[in-house]
Amino acid sequence: MPHRRDASVTEPLAFANARLVLPEEVVVGHLIVAEGRIAEIGTGAAPSSAIDCEGNYLAPGLIELHTDNLERHISPRPKVDWPHEAAIVAHDAELASCGITTVFDAIRVGSIHSNARAGYRKYARSLATEVLQMRAKGALRISHHLHLRAETCSETLLEELAEFGPEDRVGLLSLMDHTPGQRQFADVSKFEAYIRGKHGLDQAGFDAYVSDLKDLYARVGVEHEAGAVAAANRLGATLASHDDTTLAHVETSAGYGVRVAEFPTTVEAARACHEAEITVIMGAPNLVRGGSHSGNVAAETLADQGLLDILSSDYVPAALLFGAVMLGERWGDMARGIATVTSTPAAAVGLSDRGRLEPGLRADLVRFRVGDHVPIPRGVWVEGRRVG
Repeated sequence: MPHRRDASVTEPLAFANARLVLPEEVVVGHLIVAEGRIAEIGTGAAPSSAIDCEGNYLAPGLIELHTDNLERHISPRPKVDWPHEAAIVAHDAELASCGITTVFDAIRVGSIHSNARAGYRKYARSLATEVLQMRAKGALRISHHLHLRAETCSETLLEELAEFGPEDRVGLLSLMDHTPGQRQFADVSKFEAYIRGKHGLDQAGFDAYVSDLKDLYARVGVEHEAGAVAAANRLGATLASHDDTTLAHVETSAGYGVRVAEFPTTVEAARACHEAEITVIMGAPNLVRGGSHSGNVAAETLADQGLLDILSSDYVPAALLFGAVMLGERWGDMARGIATVTSTPAAAVGLSDRGRLEPGLRADLVRFRVGDHVPIPRGVWVEGRRVG
């Protein structure tokens, strides 16, 4: 999706003495940018005007498929609605500072307005419009796309999905079912800790809330899931599953045409996804922390078994580059680690113009060094324009 370019940028732009993270290997060399695209990659002499990268890594800009960060900026505390334009700008700047140059902003679709205990309001259409308008005005540093998180256990999912059309160019639609007792919240005690802490419910209030959710899903869950799949097809969006746990879940996902599995909760489900040629995303915070905060499978377990394809920053933007470097060191292959946040997510959602250091592709770049196993970004560029 196009961005207005900064006419003050002097081109061509060149980088020298860089550890270039290519699709299959890391080599020391130079890279030249012209008209927002990678013009040349080489290991010979670089232009005298080139930026000396001092042996730092130069990688493709990171591609984030699932982040809750925008929602965090809009609602920094329970019942606080921060001015949206300011929140979007802050979210955009934070991602740019972390090396993320393309983001699929996760926006919940489907609300519960009749539950006084812990309902949540409709906001998807209005927020998506605000993001798209700011993008059109050239107010954002990085490339923003829409990711609709379709909450099947909600009251308004289908009517909210109907408010989106092909002109919105929704890139990703994920099937969400957070009904307690299964998938992410198979351990209801984890769900209880989250909900009671967020909404201040006592035990009786929590028990009633769980009962309400289960009754709601029994009434609308099947219809909403089918409607969300139909919406993905109508919108031309890549379809994703969320929190697949069992073989039956994966079989259902494959039948729907799911191409990406977000955060499978078991080794069994992740392996079944690979057998069904469904790409597996795991949370970078899970990897960095050494385990899932919900008590599900550890990302490192899937990484060690060759079942992890893509990382998502989920709720910590800085975790994306951190996790990719951790994988590169864990696998002894930095190019493979960086691919989990660049070329593989690009391919999963059909972005063929970015995600790799190759002539002709977008000059979305991140320069970083690694100190004590922690990556430190030194510069970020989108189409050759410095943004961080």
